[in-house]
Amino acid sequence: MNLSILIPLLNEEESLKELYTWIIKVMQENNYTYEVIFLDDGSTDNSWSIIEGFAKQNSHIKGVRFMKNFGKSQALHAGFAKAQGEVIITMDADLQDSPEEIPGLYEMIVNGKFDLVSGWKKKRYDSVVAKNIPSKLFNWAARKTSGVDLNDFNCGLKAYKNVVVKNIEVSGEMHRYIPVLAKNAGFGKIGEKVVQHQARKYGETKFGMERFINGFLDLITIWFLSRFGKRPMHLFGAIGSLMFIIGFIAAGYIGISKLYHMYNDMRYNLVTNNPWFYIALTTMILGTQLFLAGFLGEIILRTKNNEERYKISREINF
Repeated sequence: MNLSILIPLLNEEESLKELYTWIIKVMQENNYTYEVIFLDDGSTDNSWSIIEGFAKQNSHIKGVRFMKNFGKSQALHAGFAKAQGEVIITMDADLQDSPEEIPGLYEMIVNGKFDLVSGWKKKRYDSVVAKNIPSKLFNWAARKTSGVDLNDFNCGLKAYKNVVVKNIEVSGEMHRYIPVLAKNAGFGKIGEKVVQHQARKYGETKFGMERFINGFLDLITIWFLSRFGKRPMHLFGAIGSLMFIIGFIAAGYIGISKLYHMYNDMRYNLVTNNPWFYIALTTMILGTQLFLAGFLGEIILRTKNNEERYKISREINF
């Protein structure tokens, strides 16, 4: 199979028929063998009924429905697990991603030998203040932090080799950082393609300040996990040990200083009257706690089990 097209969606009943017709047209024009997997993230409108109608007409159309809204990352995780195509395409259901870009992305993966190709909506039709400026700031921070040289991490239109999606773990709100996850998993050939952006035709954008803030928090999380996620003791243990040693040396100095003054019949204060004693003691306690945090982190990593992060209520054509 050439292509698996994954479409996460939430309450997109108005755009689904137009999107479906457009995708099928592109698939037929290029003679692709394909599957289209609609990932309904707990829609409360008629989106699922429409998808069921597509599936009855066309056996290439498949669907996964969540019991409630679990988030785009969980929807993509479920889709990646189901996808069978040589190349995986992800795109949004709101018609802002053009299916006409699929052949170009496919060629870059197959003939360009890229592991992952991300779309870049160089010219956008969104609100400049509400979305464009925050997005540019976010992308700049993501480039600097991750080392992945992309201009548009937020673009939902991406293409992957099958082996890439089978070897990355998308959770939380990490779908924005799939290129970073891929790089950390050893898939370093990441490309970018300028794609057409279309103004939203139906409904309202789901992008808001909460998602913007969460995006930065997720960026910090990925940066931390990429460096210390597999060996937390390397961070917490090192900092904890350093703090304990500093506190121990400081406490030792205070004690020796008192003994020296006593031995030489010099005036001295009680150790407990010296504020530096409590600072040293606190430093030792914090150091011990950080060390234990690293130790517990190592134990958790070795005993963790992959709990199910979402519940699927229905599937079509699987």
